[in-house]
Amino acid sequence: MSALFGPAGNGDSFAAQGYKTNAQAPEFVKKFGLDAYEYQCGRGVRLNVQTAKEFAQSAKELGIRVSLHAPYYISLSSVEAEKREKSVEYILQSAQAVQTLGGDRIIVHSGSCAKITRAHALELALETIKKARQALDENGLQQVYICPETMGKINQLGTLQEVMELCAFDERMIPCIDFGHLNARTLGGLRDYADFNAVLDTIENRLGNERMRRFHAHFSKIEYTDSGEKRHLTFSDTLYGPDFEPLALLLAQRNCEPTIICESSGTQAEDALTMKQLYQQALSATQAEKGESR
Repeated sequence: MSALFGPAGNGDSFAAQGYKTNAQAPEFVKKFGLDAYEYQCGRGVRLNVQTAKEFAQSAKELGIRVSLHAPYYISLSSVEAEKREKSVEYILQSAQAVQTLGGDRIIVHSGSCAKITRAHALELALETIKKARQALDENGLQQVYICPETMGKINQLGTLQEVMELCAFDERMIPCIDFGHLNARTLGGLRDYADFNAVLDTIENRLGNERMRRFHAHFSKIEYTDSGEKRHLTFSDTLYGPDFEPLALLLAQRNCEPTIICESSGTQAEDALTMKQLYQQALSATQAEKGESR
């Protein structure tokens, strides 16, 4: 098995090529040369049952790895207990939805720490995510992975270390490393091979080799200001990063098998394909190098 690549939802080329419903997304992804798809429920979990069944059947037949982005308004670290309880409900709804769609990973925003200390926010978020994990188990969803996401704004909970803490309590917690977010919140901190390698080292040191190898990821170029993330761009942008080439080489060298979802603005399928091609080139070069060294 190798790394899998796909888009977050449907970009501009989806409709341009004549596709009309989400049930057709797996077919579009496969024809595009990709192998993963992240279903978007950022504004709420609303599934048409028939469409979901058609989607799941198509994804299974075509070998498309399915994940789902949970609602943006989930707040693991809200100071209001009612909002935290609601967040557990939304995570449960998301897990039920991804199972219906034939997937097993849900991506969850980590929360905010604008009104409280980061330590307090992390404490509340960890308590909430543990309740969510328990809710999934009690509802027969043990096989669904919750993936807390690294966030792009500096005042949000979701540094790399904070996501590690949210994942450490259960092996079914898989980090969603959004490299564009990390680059934005560190004001351009992901520049070269060593920077990306440090991210993978952090995952391995805290969560072990297995979760480092099969982590979930978002990747896009993101414009940022002094407060972090501003807006998602496309790979045609030359001013903001991060660049994918260093990560492609690391994935090949470290034998990683992540699912990498592209969140470019409108060109997520095209840019996902670019990443897959760069990864395959790095994999071929690494295998050739290993062969020569024997």
